[in-house]
Amino acid sequence: MKIVEDFPREVRVIENVWIPMKDGARLAARIWRPTDAESEPVPAILEYMPYRKRDFTRLRDEPLHRYFAGHGYACVRLDLRGSGDSDGILHDEYLQQELDDAVEAIDWLVAQPWCSGEIGMMGISWGGFNALQVAALRPAPLKAIITMCSTDDRYTDDVHYQGGCLLNENLGWGSVLLSCATTPPDPDIVGAQWRTQWKHRIEQAPFYPLVWMRHPHRDAYWRHGSVCEDFDAVTCPVYAVGGWADGYVNAIPRLLAGLKAPCKGLIGPWSHAFPHAALPGPAIGFFQEALRWWDHWLKGLDTGIMDEPLLRVWMEEYVPPAPMYAERPGRWVAETSWPSSRIQPKTLHLNVLSLGEKADGEDRMRIASPQTTGLGAGDWYGFGSEGEAPIDQREDDGKSLVFDSDPLDRRLEILGAPVVSLELSVDRPVAYVIVRLNDVAPDGASARVSYGLLNLTQRDSREHPAPLEPGRRYRVTVQLNDVAYAFAPGHTVRLAVSTSYWPVIWPAPAPVNLTLHTGISQLTLPERPPRPEDAELRPFEPPERGPMPEMTTLKVAPFQRRVERDLTTGMSTYRITTTGGDFGDAALARIEDIDLTVGYTLAKTYRIHDYDPETAEVTVEQTTTHQRGNWSTRLECRTSLTATSRSFRIRGMLKAYEGDALFARRDWDEEIVRRLL
Repeated sequence: MKIVEDFPREVRVIENVWIPMKDGARLAARIWRPTDAESEPVPAILEYMPYRKRDFTRLRDEPLHRYFAGHGYACVRLDLRGSGDSDGILHDEYLQQELDDAVEAIDWLVAQPWCSGEIGMMGISWGGFNALQVAALRPAPLKAIITMCSTDDRYTDDVHYQGGCLLNENLGWGSVLLSCATTPPDPDIVGAQWRTQWKHRIEQAPFYPLVWMRHPHRDAYWRHGSVCEDFDAVTCPVYAVGGWADGYVNAIPRLLAGLKAPCKGLIGPWSHAFPHAALPGPAIGFFQEALRWWDHWLKGLDTGIMDEPLLRVWMEEYVPPAPMYAERPGRWVAETSWPSSRIQPKTLHLNVLSLGEKADGEDRMRIASPQTTGLGAGDWYGFGSEGEAPIDQREDDGKSLVFDSDPLDRRLEILGAPVVSLELSVDRPVAYVIVRLNDVAPDGASARVSYGLLNLTQRDSREHPAPLEPGRRYRVTVQLNDVAYAFAPGHTVRLAVSTSYWPVIWPAPAPVNLTLHTGISQLTLPERPPRPEDAELRPFEPPERGPMPEMTTLKVAPFQRRVERDLTTGMSTYRITTTGGDFGDAALARIEDIDLTVGYTLAKTYRIHDYDPETAEVTVEQTTTHQRGNWSTRLECRTSLTATSRSFRIRGMLKAYEGDALFARRDWDEEIVRRLL
């Protein structure tokens, strides 16, 4: 990757600026801007997240924001209230307070002598969420946004629930947020009051996974912040960016279909990361692409970006299943409108053990999947690390009902969301159905293309689920994740149906026997015909970025994943250990320019018996350290989730140390009644 150090405009970095709120709170910002901006004011780009501008995202922030500042923008990285060095408590995701603070911050930016008054927002994940949500509030200075790896629907497409099923990432991500939100502010920024602020954060911290589990259905809690409730509220231009290896890709087609404001969509093969450095590749010159967007909407320059197709995606080709890919084979394709009238439904019928162009007579097939079905699924969303991608699906296929097409006699390309319509019955009032679309190579390897989940109690309504009547036949629709994929001649299209998907989702309260009625169940694929103009698409520029701060690795802890099966007890244990993300494989590292040593380790453990969902257990363990001179802190966090058929039990323990002395402790132990989950 090219490292750019010489820019059109010299850059000044302000390590910390306090942005005052009307209620007296101060939010901490780091600012990059041209040194001559007070004489030649520039537009401002705001990134607004809880991930600590001072340390944990410092290595990512510097190359990004210095690059934009060097091209004539003031870039502002703002810590949310209650995070990083900002005042207050981080009570939850996307509260109205968070959005109101953002509007006040925008007003503050406009009032600065170095700001031209034109504001953009951008962010990945949380910062992509609140960019959309703030846009829906329509602050007048906000002229455009870039939202990456985010969603328009907080219930259907976030780390909490999918298809009405509880994602295990609810505990995983919630535990990470708990650790992040209770990490101390930096004394070099906030001064002697850091200890008081730290104590207050710990004492007032919510147990986030518990908060979210109290809302198992799509109620008003989830509707808040879901811009799909009123797409018309977003009037500024939106560039939505994501990757097929991420968990948030479905929002991009919905945004393009729902927004009336000018918009564009870009989906690569990438994971939950910026496209200039994301895996799988190919990576692109995303910083240059973003500059084209900002120059068009914030500076009024003719960059040609809005003359290009509405949606551009990476059409993936088959690759042998592997736990990680450096690059996915494929090509860039585009559509000028969405939904595209060019894409036509291709229907295949679920016959006994086969997918056919024609339906056979009605028959029945039964499945009761082992609870360990899904161990080949990979992560709900990935960051490009080893072991994240779904591996060969044959083991999970063997625990599912499988329907195979004949080997294809021609290339079949799809773009959009595959949909299955199933006629089925179950023997429990609460049951899930999981549908996977796979590509089976001539050698038998089975690669997952897409998948979908449905809590069958939500077959008619996300807001008002209803228990199933055992033995009664239902017609249900399961929409799989959006995808762009090319099945090669000689390959087989496979549909696999199961009743469990561990450890992606928490299991149903009891083992489920599902009867699927064949001959009348269907798979509909969004078939995309060739588009000759794809060969003429403007190529993306090679990746480049600004310089990165110097980091010294002090301790290495490689990423590890292991599955162990105890054949005497029937228990399977899946354990993941990892380090601090932006610091690579460093469990302990020193950021040289601020003389700060930071450390982070994370371990997740998933345990379950093949045939007993009540044995399911997830634990998350984290250690976070900060040290500079005589200042030393450590945070230890352990959370766990278990359940019976009637209730969940969620526990948490947080210990904070100053030096070797215990500074504060919090404990949680709560039981939550299962509500059709």
